Amino acid sequence: MKALTVSALVCAMMALTRAAALPEETSGNGSDKTAKSHLVKRSTSCDGGWSEFHGRCFYYVPIAMTWAQAEKNCLSMGGNLASIHNVMEYHEIQRLILMSSHEYKQAWIGGSDAQEEKQWFWIDGTPFNYLNWCAGEPNNYHGKQNCLHMNHAAPKCWDDLQCNNRVPSVCAKKIR
Repeated sequence: MKALTVSALVCAMMALTRAAALPEETSGNGSDKTAKSHLVKRSTSCDGGWSEFHGRCFYYVPIAMTWAQAEKNCLSMGGNLASIHNVMEYHEIQRLILMSSHEYKQAWIGGSDAQEEKQWFWIDGTPFNYLNWCAGEPNNYHGKQNCLHMNHAAPKCWDDLQCNNRVPSVCAKKIR
């Protein structure tokens, strides 16, 4: 009895689906009828858990890794550790972390001065033109802090940290 009911429901759904299809449009002389779809299929590179914000996709990775491991992981997903260019992006990334972890966890982002002390750059090559350093930072504590993480201490600002520390990370990529 259950199989008969399921079969009837499936047949009814198929009939309703066909009945709800877009009406046929006449092309040319009226004798040739073809169905034209008015649906637009949109696909962005932000699929698969990535979040879109102002033309880029962001992804929070809760697994604690070193800065280099985190960058390699982002590269494997088609991005880089996130660069941040204004306060709105910073707050959006903080929101992303909060939604995923239910707290403002510290996370690697793509800033580094490992090549030359006090010359900070973004790993994705974009200009390092927005700053959100905590008071007294970057301080290169003990001469070994060359990587940038966010959500440091109570003000939830930036701090330089030893690159071999293990913290979660945020990846970013452009929408294609």
